[in-house]
Amino acid sequence: MVATKLDREKRAVSIPIPVVVAAVLVGLAGAAVWFVAHLTQQAPQGPVLTAEAKAYVKYLQLGDVEMKAHESYSKQTLVEIVGKVTNAGPRALDRVEINCVFYDPYGQLVLRDRVPIVREKTGGLKPAETKDFRLAFDSIPESWNQAMPQLVIAQVVFGK
Repeated sequence: MVATKLDREKRAVSIPIPVVVAAVLVGLAGAAVWFVAHLTQQAPQGPVLTAEAKAYVKYLQLGDVEMKAHESYSKQTLVEIVGKVTNAGPRALDRVEINCVFYDPYGQLVLRDRVPIVREKTGGLKPAETKDFRLAFDSIPESWNQAMPQLVIAQVVFGK
């Protein structure tokens, strides 16, 4: 009976350890890629608009917005969005950020980038004031539809 048990163990198919390790690594890599892709599409970047800031957004006006493309010195395409932001409200602002949302030809999100258009260190934005802004993007995915991205106010920080 002992010999029969040993014969069965010898005949059992065994998977080599390197194959098992490779399969586990491939599975973990796939899970990591899915998690990062899912996280970047779902997670908001930075603080969200407060109720007070949401109410004030109606006073912020984006105007003369244009998109230009240039080739950089490193032979990369540099996309610039230039325009003006006007504070038509009664309060001074230290910071205004927008989400630039880029889509592919099928309407699928390919890039969401949160960028400041008003900063405290450049003087903020006083009531009735208009300032120019320039946004540069050099890493937009090639699947982008080449259209103007959606520009959405993402944060408003009021002055003191």
